[in-house]
Amino acid sequence: MDIIIWEWAEFMLRWLHVIAGMAWIGSSFYFMHLDANLRPTKDLPADKGGEAWEVHGGGFYCSRKYLTAPEVMPDHLTWHKWQSYTTWLSGFCLLMVAYYASAELFLIDPEVADITVQSAWMIGIGGLALGWIIYNILCKSPLGHNETALAVVGFAFVIAVTFAFQQFFSGRGALLHAGAFMATIMSGNVFFIIIPNQRKVVASLIAGEKPDPKYGKEAKQRSTHNNYLTLPVVFLMLSNHYPLSFSTPYAYLVVACVLVSGALIRHWFNIHHAGKGNPVWMWVVAVLAIFVAIAISTSTTPVGQEMMGQRQQEEKTHDVAALSEEASDIVMSRCSMCHMDEPAWDGIVLAPKGVKLDNEDRIKRMAEAIYKQAAITTAMPPNNLTEITPEERDVLKRWYQNL
Repeated sequence: MDIIIWEWAEFMLRWLHVIAGMAWIGSSFYFMHLDANLRPTKDLPADKGGEAWEVHGGGFYCSRKYLTAPEVMPDHLTWHKWQSYTTWLSGFCLLMVAYYASAELFLIDPEVADITVQSAWMIGIGGLALGWIIYNILCKSPLGHNETALAVVGFAFVIAVTFAFQQFFSGRGALLHAGAFMATIMSGNVFFIIIPNQRKVVASLIAGEKPDPKYGKEAKQRSTHNNYLTLPVVFLMLSNHYPLSFSTPYAYLVVACVLVSGALIRHWFNIHHAGKGNPVWMWVVAVLAIFVAIAISTSTTPVGQEMMGQRQQEEKTHDVAALSEEASDIVMSRCSMCHMDEPAWDGIVLAPKGVKLDNEDRIKRMAEAIYKQAAITTAMPPNNLTEITPEERDVLKRWYQNL
C-alpha cells in the first residue's frame, strides 16, 4: 500500500510541477513581451511608464506601467510570486520522491562514483544551495556592474557545476541536477531579490518618497537572468526521457550548447517584441548550437560512432533463431524483474511506463525500445543495477539489427 501511495504522490507532484511551471514561464514571457511593447502616452511619458494595447479572446485590453506611484494606489495589488515558489517547491519535492528516495535506481552509478545514498543527498542538496550562494555573490560583486562579463562568468559557472555533478551522479541525475540548479537560481532571484526589492519600492511610493533606483535595477537584472535561463531549464527537465542527451561523458558540453541556443532564442524574441528588428542570425546560431550538441552526444555513444564510421558495423548473422533466444534470455535475466505484471524489484509496484518484458512476444514487440535504451545507450537498466555486460548489450544490438 505504501508503494502505491508513493507512486501517486510522484504523479501528483509531477502534475503540480508542470502546471506551476507553465504558469511561471507564461507570466515571465508575458511581462517581457509587455515591457517590450510599452509606448509613452500624453499622461504617461516615457520617463514615467508606458501603455500597451492588446486584443485577445474577443476583447481589448489596455495595460499601463507606472515607474512612479499612480495617483491612487489600488487596494488590491497582485504579486506574481507564487508561480515561482510553487514550481520550485513542487520540483524539489519531486526530486526527493523520484530521485533521492530511489537513489540506487536513478541517481547513484557505481561506475561513476561509488557513494552512499546519504552522500548523494548531501551532494545534491548542498550543490543546489552552494550554487545559489556563489551566483548571488557574483551578482553582488563588482562583476555584477558589467552585464557582459557577468554573463560570461555565469555561463562558465553553470558548465562547471554540471561537470561537477557528472563526477558524482549518473548521467540522468547529473543533467537533472544541472536543471534544478538553474531553477534554484531563478526561484532564488524571485524570493530573495525581486519580491523584497519590489516591496521596498512600493513602501517608498506609498510613503511619498522617491525609491532608491538600485532596487529596481537589481530586480530587473535578476528578472532578465531568469528570462534567459528559462528554455535551457525546460530542456534539462525533459532530458531524463531522452538517453542520448545524458549518456555521453561530455553532457556538460551539451548543456553549454543548449544554454547558447536557449539564450539566443529568448534574445531574439526580446528584440523582436521591442520592434528593434529581426536578427535572423540568432536563429542560425541557435540551431547550429543544437546541431553541435547532437554531434557531441552521438559521436560519443555506440550508435553515433557507427553512423559516423568510427566503429565497424556488425555483419548480419545467419543464426537468427539462436541470436533471438540469447537476446530473450538477456532481457529476461536483466530487465524483466521490473518489467513484468508484478515487478519483483523492491519499491516498484507497476512496470515502469507500462513496458512488460516477461515473455518472447512482449520482448519482440518492444525491440526498438530495448535497442534504444539498452543497446545504443546505457540508460537501462538504471545505473546498470543488474550488471548487464557490454557483450550482452552487443548481443541485443545485433539481435535488433537482424529482425
